[in-house]
Amino acid sequence: MRLTRTGIKGWGHTPFGKHEKSLEALMVDAIDEALKHAQVDGQDIDQVFLGHFNAGFCEQDFTASLVLQHPSLARFMPVTRLENACATGSAAVHAAAKAIESGESTRVLVVGAEKMTHRPGAEVGRILARASYVAEESAYGSFADVFAYIARQYEEKFGDASEARALIAAKNHANGLKNPLAHLQKALDVGFCRQVSEKNPRVSEPLLRSDCSPISDGAVAMVLSDASDCTVAIKALAQASDYLPMSRRDMSELAGCRRVWQQGLGDAEWSLDDLDLVETHDCFTIAELMQYEAMGLTPTGQGLRALQEGWVYPDGKLPVNVSGGLKAKGHPIGATGVSMHVMAARQLAGEADDMQLSSANRAGVFNMGGTAVANYVSLLERIE
Repeated sequence: MRLTRTGIKGWGHTPFGKHEKSLEALMVDAIDEALKHAQVDGQDIDQVFLGHFNAGFCEQDFTASLVLQHPSLARFMPVTRLENACATGSAAVHAAAKAIESGESTRVLVVGAEKMTHRPGAEVGRILARASYVAEESAYGSFADVFAYIARQYEEKFGDASEARALIAAKNHANGLKNPLAHLQKALDVGFCRQVSEKNPRVSEPLLRSDCSPISDGAVAMVLSDASDCTVAIKALAQASDYLPMSRRDMSELAGCRRVWQQGLGDAEWSLDDLDLVETHDCFTIAELMQYEAMGLTPTGQGLRALQEGWVYPDGKLPVNVSGGLKAKGHPIGATGVSMHVMAARQLAGEADDMQLSSANRAGVFNMGGTAVANYVSLLERIE
């Protein structure tokens, strides 16, 4: 879908990590920052879209109107909660953008939030596993087991990917050191990320702990408005839903990811070469590797080349996950997609601080839910 009138006016972003604050308090913090950054009053917001996965993380499962705990948002304002697994945040962003584009609303608030760290690790694993096809895939036990299976499918077809996975982990941790909002503020070298050790144990063959994004809390908010009033425009949106059962798909590639990149770039009349950066969904390092191939950066099975050639580093031809990605920045499910848009928008607005690239005019965001079942691409452009 090509957009002509929708832009990002302002944003707010809590640090990702372990928070003692409640879910609603995190939401209020992010909303407050977004309204101030956008220089708008809550009374000027026409409606709100909330991305919140939950699925058992919080006892309060009906959460839409929690956003109205912010004192400046009007009572009786329309609020809609969306959920689409790990792509929940982008589902909210896309719905909000379409509300602007259609003329239904003038200013829309998007909020993404999740509170996860208060649950024991095993329970978190069970909750996240519900984003797979439970009827066939419940035996995997956790999403790490699911993506370990995907990694094995990839490696059976294309060979050992341990070097690529280690390079991705080290790259994203290095990037995360420049992002004060990132959950994991620690450099990891390639050797550490490739070697099983007491501090980097095997999680599920072939994945190590360094291949996995952390369990995080956090909230993010954005104000969308008419592009004439913004510094960043949303130029195109694409969404595709694939089959839920992995048994119906070839899991050595991410077909849904490929589909939305082709659709989004086609609608914008851009090519991948027109982008200055990408924020992509590295829930596990194998996912980022496969996304290089799905977006068309390399042929299928050759994603390692993007790392060896330096293309995806901050000084490369297409920096990927300059924010640290999910791997270092963290992955509070409902907040992730909104965060990815904010990180890209900050680059285009020249407000990325220590993360700032020397040239950032166009950006792509890819967010996925489940095993690349829910797939979203957004293409953003700096407004001169």
